Amino acid sequence: MAETSKRHCPRCETTRAFVRTARTTMELGTKVKWRCPECGFSVVNIEPGHSIEAPA
Repeated sequence: MAETSKRHCPRCETTRAFVRTARTTMELGTKVKWRCPECGFSVVNIEPGHSIEAPA
């Protein structure tokens, strides 16, 4: 996974290279936190994980 991601920052009102500040694997998927280095705005994404099937 890349350490930076181009995203629109609503505070800066322009596209910035956000820096990944955290990554955690959870039951729902992978939670990734991104931060704008210019203003400090943060956004969290949850990337889908693998489907888990329960026995019938």
